Amino acid sequence: QVQLVESGGGLVQAGGSLRLSCAASGLTVSMHAMGWFRQAPGKEREFVAAISWSGGITYYSDSVKGRFTISRDNAKNTVYLQMNSLKPEDTAVYYCAVGRSPWTINKDDYGSWGQGTQVTVSS
Repeated sequence: QVQLVESGGGLVQAGGSLRLSCAASGLTVSMHAMGWFRQAPGKEREFVAAISWSGGITYYSDSVKGRFTISRDNAKNTVYLQMNSLKPEDTAVYYCAVGRSPWTINKDDYGSWGQGTQVTVSS
């Protein structure tokens, strides 16, 4: 059974940067798309970014495009989310998930959620 462990969250001032990591075990994720989602209090989970199995294709929501960068290291079974120019509205719990295919931007195709990592951006 796949397990995902997110890390790298924390408290940062607006304009700052954080790098999130998601380490997978129990499954070699190199043939799967990987995604990052976030959920703020009282809001639905938002699909933030995705990366194809090879890293050759990426997707970003409009809310983070140009500020966030998703990447992966298949040798380490790990996916990253570099977050720059952070805004207070980026405050949320961030989750990674495994896609059911090598590439998909259908949020319903993602699962095996980790426990999440809290990102708090102060103004």
